Amino acid sequence: MYKKHIEEYIDAHRQEMIDDISLLCRINSEKTAYQEGKPYGEGASRALALALSMAEKYGFSINNYDNYVGTADLNEKEKQLDILAHLDVVPAGEGWTVTEPFEPVEKDGKLYGRGTADDKGPAVAALYAMRAVKELGIPLSKNVRLILGTDEECGSSDIRHYYDVEEEAPMTFSPDGSFPVVNIEKGSLQGHFTAEFEPSDAVARVIAIKAGTKANVVPGKAFAVFEGLDDNLVRDTGAEVEKETGVSFEIQGRNHTLEITAIGEGAHASLPTEGKNALTALLLLISRLPFAPCAQIEALHSLVKLFPYHDTSGEALGVAMEDELSGALTLAFDLLEVSEDSLDATFDSRCPICANEENVLEPARRRLAEHGFTLTNETMTPPHYVDGNSDFVKTLLKAYERYTGRKGTCESMGGGTYVHSLKNGVAFGAAMPETDNRMHGADEFAVIDELLVSAKIFAQVITDLCR
Repeated sequence: MYKKHIEEYIDAHRQEMIDDISLLCRINSEKTAYQEGKPYGEGASRALALALSMAEKYGFSINNYDNYVGTADLNEKEKQLDILAHLDVVPAGEGWTVTEPFEPVEKDGKLYGRGTADDKGPAVAALYAMRAVKELGIPLSKNVRLILGTDEECGSSDIRHYYDVEEEAPMTFSPDGSFPVVNIEKGSLQGHFTAEFEPSDAVARVIAIKAGTKANVVPGKAFAVFEGLDDNLVRDTGAEVEKETGVSFEIQGRNHTLEITAIGEGAHASLPTEGKNALTALLLLISRLPFAPCAQIEALHSLVKLFPYHDTSGEALGVAMEDELSGALTLAFDLLEVSEDSLDATFDSRCPICANEENVLEPARRRLAEHGFTLTNETMTPPHYVDGNSDFVKTLLKAYERYTGRKGTCESMGGGTYVHSLKNGVAFGAAMPETDNRMHGADEFAVIDELLVSAKIFAQVITDLCR
């Protein structure tokens, strides 16, 4: 029921929806320093204000929770379904080729720009689903609420603020993953570790290393400064490492030093095989160069042993595992800062249902300690699981099958969404399973037809669950 009307409505509003997404994506809503009344900075606040003004323009009742979270309600009836999306983005990063990060463009059926897929595009698709239900006059007996957060990428303190004053809806989905239904989100360990050592004046030496932007992003670039090495030797060794890894190296002489830039390919930390880790490639390069022995170099060699370039399963760290429902553990080494006397680093591990602190956190702590590193973590985030046979999940899968003609199944993912701590929350859309939309990387895009079908599916779900 209503399928034909929903499809016609969304198709008729295609360009308007794309225009609204583009307006939001022109705002750099990366988290920045606190300002009074703007807990995550100017950009996040602007994006939230714009999204709420859109919702209000389309006739929805809105509420702003102290610029942490905004909501739009379809009606004033009993709470039934929450749709949980976010408007903040990861840093733009480098390597964009189709357009500038915050200048969205439509090309070849795709909308390019930071946030088009994660998560402004899906948020607007959900808004248009609500619009369709409202303007088509589909009768509902219960309410759906669109919840728009602004700190999903940096810890989700926004949504904790929201749930301090609001209760969960009986059912929640987040359009911040992929179809069909993600009912399992892996646990995580963002392992922060440090080391200190006596500085050495011996040459050749590493003066500094700086790599990574966020703990949940595979670094596409990494930087180092060397002293006392022949540049031709570094170039030749770099060429060998490039053949093995696909990561290239730019070398520039400056004031008796060599500045090294490793250039790989960024990716979401939950999908480390989809990137080319510039940090672990840089460490591999360092391990093959004739630096003078010292405690710092010994530590860097240890990092190569613990986080070898091609190891994305945590085998070298002693935490590799998998289970039938949620798959294998993944691991990415994402942040490193090294000076002459200290080291500060973070790896990101996404852990299956079988993982716990005894078989992940403690083995990692012991293995790092064997090499002189101190793991500072006391806890890890547990996995999240919702029964795939529940009426809620079955309703989502039925709508997906109806609008795509594909078989609906339950899936597991390594990325965590807003629903991770909710009792009955799953990720649902807004990309098709085979689509790699370069989330967290350069040239992020959303397939426009996928956004349109997502809006149609969401409208059907609202109708089925709230009618």
